[in-house]
This record gives sequence, structure tokens and C-alpha cells, in this order.
Amino acid sequence: MQFSGTYTALITPFRDGGIDVPAFKSLIERQIAAGVDGIVPVGTTGESPTLDTDEHIEVIRLAIEFAEGRCEVVAGTGANATSEAIELTKAAEALGATGTLQVCPYYNKPSQEGLFLHFKAIAEATHLPIMLYSVPGRSVIEIAPETVARLAAECPTITAIKEAGGSVDRINQLVQALPADFGILCGDDPLLLPFVSCGATGLVSVASNLIPDVIVRLVKASLSGDFTSALALQKQYYPLMRGLMSLDVNPVPIKTAVALQGHCLTDLRLPLAPLSSENTARLTTLLKSYNLLP
Repeated sequence: MQFSGTYTALITPFRDGGIDVPAFKSLIERQIAAGVDGIVPVGTTGESPTLDTDEHIEVIRLAIEFAEGRCEVVAGTGANATSEAIELTKAAEALGATGTLQVCPYYNKPSQEGLFLHFKAIAEATHLPIMLYSVPGRSVIEIAPETVARLAAECPTITAIKEAGGSVDRINQLVQALPADFGILCGDDPLLLPFVSCGATGLVSVASNLIPDVIVRLVKASLSGDFTSALALQKQYYPLMRGLMSLDVNPVPIKTAVALQGHCLTDLRLPLAPLSSENTARLTTLLKSYNLLP
């Protein structure tokens, strides 16, 4: 399986301390209606660190149920303990996920050999196609291109990487190191165009929770080589993409924005705190400028 196109890193809506199931279903319907290629439940944007194991698996189950085979479901099942990542990935596989997102282990700072052995163990324990996730801003370390190349060579199910390090040159390095059919997904909405121009094959988007139709058009234009149209969309929506990532830590602004549209509540779980009143006002003004509020 080659990962390419538009994938939405879904928020996880909460109500009364638990998962807001009707809101989650509605969010997924919006994504499918807009034509996304896949959804990614319980990644960073889905607040996975604050979900217990049962909730984590339940969100994956709901995503698969609600998608009804109409798009890919790439379950976030990574962890900084290899045994936990294997447990979650096996559960996602049994539920019918089409792929899995495996974040670079955070906090314990493994060596590149440790990373190789971690991802290799997950690949050998399950059969799901794996998208690696390099995000040094959260995990402190990155998955080196050489390590990704080793994994691609030795693990047939490791077929893509979500690159969220903010470096265009990393895409050049990955393209040089990896097979031509290995997927490279941009992990930062504003960087899609330069990443695609260097060889990326798609986007795992935060902004598509809010504007899925726009992001789908942006990705399609970029991947088809219509950079004139893509650049026009990029220029128009860059202030919004930037605002969603700069007003507070993800997923606070995007969940607040979707809530302001009326699709869910703003409820977060500690240690994430609500968006400040000042930044909520800024976000509201930004959304109004794009006619995104009811």
C-alpha cells in the first residue's frame, strides 16, 4: 500500500468527560464528503496522550465504523514503549484499520539503532501498512533518513513516512535514500507546496478538520503539477493555516475553531488548557475573514 493524497489528522471531540460519539461521526462525514483519501484518528491532533488504552482503541473502532470503507483509516498506534505500540497496532488491525501511524518514540530518546529495532518489531508483529512519523518538535529526536532506508529495505509493510520536522532539505534527503514507491507525507499544512516540489506524495493535515474541501483541492493541484492553482490557494489560506498552529499548541486552536463552527465542544483534557480569551478573539476574527462561521 502506498500512502498518497490528503489525510486528516482528526481531532477527538469530548463531552461530559468522554468521547462525543455523534460529533465524531459528523466530523468524519464532513471529511468523506470533501473527498479526503484517509483519516488519521488518535494522532497528536487527536489528543492520544490523554486517552487511556480502552478509549484509544474505541476511537479507532468508531473511526472504522463511521468511515464504512469509504476512505482509508490510518490508526495512530505509536507509543514510546514498543510493547504498547504493538498492542495498540494489533488491536487496530483486528478492528479493520487500513494502516497505522507510528510516531517516533518520545521522552526516552532512543538511538537510531533503538528506533530501527522499535519499528522493526512492530512491523514483524503485525501486518498493517505502516506510516512512520518523524516529529522532532515533540519527540526531541528525528528518524534519520538512513534509518528510514534500512526499515524500508528490511520491512515490506513500512511504506511511508509523515515528515513533520519543518525542513525541505529533509525531503531531498529522504527522496535520495528511499525507493521511488515509498510515500513521503508532509506533516505541516503550510509546507505542502515546497515538500511536493521536492518529492512528497501527500499531506497529513490539521487544517482539513476545518476546511477539508480546500485542503483536498490544494493537495490535488499540487500533486498534479498545477502549481499555479496550488500557489493561489496557498497564498489565500496561509494566514489561516498559520494561525491554527501559532495561536497555541496543536490541537488547541483547531479544536476551538471547529467548535466555533458548531461541530463540537471546545473541551480538552489536561494538561492541555483552553485557548485564552485574547487568542479566541483573534481566532474568531480570522475565521470570520474566511466566512467560516455560521
